[in-house]
Amino acid sequence: MMKYQLRRSSGTPAYQQIIEQTEQALRLGILKPGDKLPTAREVVESAVVNGNTVLRAYQELQRRGLVESRTGLGTFVVGTLGSADRVDGSGLRQELEQWMTRAREHGLEREDVMALVVSVGDACFAERAPEGRAR
Repeated sequence: MMKYQLRRSSGTPAYQQIIEQTEQALRLGILKPGDKLPTAREVVESAVVNGNTVLRAYQELQRRGLVESRTGLGTFVVGTLGSADRVDGSGLRQELEQWMTRAREHGLEREDVMALVVSVGDACFAERAPEGRAR
């Protein structure tokens, strides 16, 4: 079951962190259509967050067509994102883990590494976005 790790010091609102973590799990294939998200009460208890925050995130995920709320049953994944789960046999994940370990050994903090990854990713993918996809 999905477990949210909210970082209060990140500057990102808690509801946005829930959305981002859910989308990441969808991109990585951790969550698949048919999977049930934790109830708002479970998230409130485990992440120590306001219930309205969880409901706001789930409503936004539903608006995006990624989840569906079923009365009396819970919230279920109905959509998917990306294809990062297809790289399992390519060695890309292992290379990235090694690179991240080296970055950490060089004294970079998580936020530094993430900023660098986003910056390089933006530059690489802006050069040649696939047809029909926004850059």
